[in-house]
Amino acid sequence: MAILICKNIETEGPGTIEDYLRLKNIPYKIVELSTGEALPNSDNFNTLIMMGGHMSVNESEIYPYIREEEKLVRDFISKRKKILGVCLGAQIMAKALGSRVYAGHQKEVGWYDVELTIDGVKDPLMQKLAIHPDEGDFWKRFKVFHWHGETFDIPEGAVRLARSDLYPNQAFRYGSNAYAFQFHIEVTKEMVYEWFSATGGSVCGGKNEPVDIEKLKNDTEKFYNVYRDRAINFYKGFFSS
Repeated sequence: MAILICKNIETEGPGTIEDYLRLKNIPYKIVELSTGEALPNSDNFNTLIMMGGHMSVNESEIYPYIREEEKLVRDFISKRKKILGVCLGAQIMAKALGSRVYAGHQKEVGWYDVELTIDGVKDPLMQKLAIHPDEGDFWKRFKVFHWHGETFDIPEGAVRLARSDLYPNQAFRYGSNAYAFQFHIEVTKEMVYEWFSATGGSVCGGKNEPVDIEKLKNDTEKFYNVYRDRAINFYKGFFSS
């Protein structure tokens, strides 16, 4: 069995997720949905990964493959297969499970803290994300990379795992092995810089003001390596469980 990775736009790939799968020789297939590539038979996969994108989950009339991803979510959950949704992928999971997805009161772009909820602290995989990879201590609150302007309600039956100062719903788990992250766990350092370069510096951040590119670079250099290693620790648990 293999990992199915759904890309909603070409620029938002699996990043460190793909790096980890290659390192561990775990078979995977990436589907470029925005180019019209058809989804393969889901029976051949035991894990679904859904990446981010600039579009809204509510724009399925424009991007009909979003509906196909919603169907995949329900299919994988019904078969108790693993799912990881990132940013738009998390919003697709929320909508597929019956929750509302809507615009937040302001954008969240850059390096901001998330804080684990009580359930997040208890969750074995979130514990792996929260343990500092160098120091070994448990951080209930830590930096992650955000790039989103929409949010979701927590689906009925799901467990809220994390929050931020701007968005109360940053992560949830549905069942035992379906995880949704509003933040971008997968980014490489190069992806961060490429995304900001593509905006021409015009993107807005946490106060709906233009992002300070120099601060973004400094924050990335300061926080990235630990963040990447936190992500790898999460992957170790997620892909082996």
